[in-house]
Amino acid sequence: MSETYKSNRNVYYSCHYHVVWCPKYRRNVLIGPIETRLKEIIAQVCQECQAEVEELEIMPDHVHLLVSVDPQFGIHRLIKLIKGRSSRVLRQEFPALKRRLPSLWTNSYFVGTTGGALLSLIKQYIEQQKHV
Repeated sequence: MSETYKSNRNVYYSCHYHVVWCPKYRRNVLIGPIETRLKEIIAQVCQECQAEVEELEIMPDHVHLLVSVDPQFGIHRLIKLIKGRSSRVLRQEFPALKRRLPSLWTNSYFVGTTGGALLSLIKQYIEQQKHV
């Protein structure tokens, strides 16, 4: 499997990040239409930021995202945009979330670079999360 590189005007890169974040109090609220809408929001934000969603799995109480993003844009900036927009939109569209949680997401998240690991193994790990 050959590595594909992306580029902007002055940098060639291959930056893949595994990101995990949770709703406040790790509540099981990411189900049904909320899960579906969250996937749409994440895809939309990533498309706007020229980031590529390589794998996405939403569990009732957390999100796994494997994403490739320009290092000059930054993973922190991307996750801040995803969490901010998804919190605002989901709480507007699903008022029950406002009643259950003071804010949708915790302030923290996990991010790990894939390093030398095969992307296929990380994708497989994320795909299998619902079956664990």
